[in-house]
Amino acid sequence: MSYQTEPTHTHGTPEKTGILLVNLGTPDAPTPQAVRRYLKEFLGDPRVVEIPRAVWWLILNGIILNTRPKKSAAKYAAVWMQEGSPLRVHTERQASLLQGYLGERTKAPFVVDYAMRYGNPSIAGVLRKLKEQNCQRILVVPLYPQYAASTTATVNDIVFGELQQMRNMPALRNIKHFHDYPGYIKALASNINDYWVKNGRPERLLMSFHGLPQYTLEKGDPYHCECMKSGRLLAEELGLQPEQYAISFQSRFGKAAWLQPYTTATLKQWGKQKIKRVDVVCPGFVSDCLETLEEIAMEGREDFLHAGGGEYHYIPCLNERNDWMLALTDLVMDNLQGWLQAADASGLEQGRLRALAAGAKR
Repeated sequence: MSYQTEPTHTHGTPEKTGILLVNLGTPDAPTPQAVRRYLKEFLGDPRVVEIPRAVWWLILNGIILNTRPKKSAAKYAAVWMQEGSPLRVHTERQASLLQGYLGERTKAPFVVDYAMRYGNPSIAGVLRKLKEQNCQRILVVPLYPQYAASTTATVNDIVFGELQQMRNMPALRNIKHFHDYPGYIKALASNINDYWVKNGRPERLLMSFHGLPQYTLEKGDPYHCECMKSGRLLAEELGLQPEQYAISFQSRFGKAAWLQPYTTATLKQWGKQKIKRVDVVCPGFVSDCLETLEEIAMEGREDFLHAGGGEYHYIPCLNERNDWMLALTDLVMDNLQGWLQAADASGLEQGRLRALAAGAKR
């Protein structure tokens, strides 16, 4: 096996700790060509679609990649920001803010960067970039509050695979989930309460999580359970009674059974019941993206209103809220314990060696 070429090493360069934020991904542009490249990588991941590869290859390349990119590109264009894809824009801003927040908490040398599991910037490219900055310890932070094999685990697949190609591997840690992390739950509740202070309260709140096939639950994936726990903790933090909220699952793809109840079916049912006002929030996403801004804020509104419902409100994701960034900083600090002290000690040792080289007494 041939290993990657190691970065040029200069003795005495302080070791750094790298913090890598990772989100799902996005096409480079809202065009059919860019969306096709993105979908080919995303839907080609065997953790994302767990059906026989030969069968899926025919479906993906013969049907989906020839029909879906144009439709999806139009949806991306409807939510595209001036700076680019909403998911990438918000993730980049979070990384920049986290660099500043952490800088107020530690003097140890560190670097915060971000990557996308599918698309750009790639995990492999950013890991090499961190190594070039002499990051000898790396904390990987998948920005999925609830663990799933098709999200968090596939991030780890790429990270571990990349390290296998390195001669000089950095120390590695990864965060599995934060579905019940107190700071995350409190930030969600504050975000909703702030919206209600400005816009009034709904008759019902719908917490919509991204869906997965039902068989993932049956095979032991904890995602469904973690979503339910996040929803329960959020409802308790908001002081909601059971009849005031519901948990549902969106983004169903294909004809197989997915986790239920479905968001679309729930909104249509509530519309038929003439619910006066429904607010929808997506606690499984820390950044607004296509699935929240187009599928929920636009399509969900149409489903509810067309079925006879009253007011429909979409509550934005946490994005760059101060309380969320403080919670993310706490989460990262909790998972860096021992490393930051080691980084400080490394800096002291470098100073001692420089002093000895200059003729100081031992």
